[in-house]
Amino acid sequence: MRFLLTLILLAAIGWSGYWFVGATGSKAAFEGWIEARRAEGWVADYAALDVQGFPNRFDATFTDLSLADPDTGLAWTAPFFQVLALSYQPNSVIAVWPKEQVLATPQGKYQLSSDDMRASLTLQPNTQLALERSTLTAGNVVVAATNPPETAKVGALTLAAERSEGSDATYRLGLAADNVTPSAPWLKTVDPQGRLPETLQTLKADLTVTFDKPWDRAAIEVARPQPRKIDLKLAQARWGQLDLQLAGAVDVDDGGQPRGQITVKARNWREMLDLAVASGALPEGLRPTLEDAFGLMAGLSGNPNTLDIPLDFRSGRMFLGPVPIGPAPVLVIR
Repeated sequence: MRFLLTLILLAAIGWSGYWFVGATGSKAAFEGWIEARRAEGWVADYAALDVQGFPNRFDATFTDLSLADPDTGLAWTAPFFQVLALSYQPNSVIAVWPKEQVLATPQGKYQLSSDDMRASLTLQPNTQLALERSTLTAGNVVVAATNPPETAKVGALTLAAERSEGSDATYRLGLAADNVTPSAPWLKTVDPQGRLPETLQTLKADLTVTFDKPWDRAAIEVARPQPRKIDLKLAQARWGQLDLQLAGAVDVDDGGQPRGQITVKARNWREMLDLAVASGALPEGLRPTLEDAFGLMAGLSGNPNTLDIPLDFRSGRMFLGPVPIGPAPVLVIR
């Protein structure tokens, strides 16, 4: 019995020592990362950093955290931010955001509020900490712009990513957003007659993206990985009686220009044309030509209210069927 008690005591002392060394190392690593960002010209400040969770966790909590990258113009402030990890599996972590935070970009400043925004991440157990898989969830997300004042809302949000087997920089991504309420000015611009509900019932996407490098520490410290191939299995938006589905694949060059084809399936497509003209995305003079061409295509498919048509990206422009509709988007992550 005495031997057993001695063994238990030694194990407890050994584990306590392991936790103390691990917690000290974890805190030093976070402090070193902040100092390295400051040396690169970032704004990187916090009021306090505590590591707790004995005996089985390393729970790091930043208080009054502020980060700003001068190269991209992105800045983020939060009253607290937590990184929670099991002491025996430190490469599996949970990140926890506060109910209120502020994000500033070159396009504007945004107040973000949400219920229980958190993400689980599994990282490769090495110094680069490359992402293996991650899931972020949040409820009652509100994004409020300050200039001009606009507010958008999402009832429930889920974002997921998982590295594809056999590739360091290919990830399957998923998005599910329910009860999406765009800002009132945007709704007024897109739907000036108020024929559609204020809230989109569903917005979801399932796609695989190959980037030019993995999402790891360098993605934050140096530069964001850029998409080079996008394979869209399905993206869907349902807004009242409108139902839009997209699927296809594009390659993306070094300048962010896509090249490829996405198949567009649109139910009640004439109403979508009305919205595109009202929002300014489609010149009003082009509408009759598109309506005649799309009406013929929809009629050939057997359902005049449903359109199945290719959206082509080439030479920096977009073509819906044979009709050019404008410049292609530039797919660059800041």
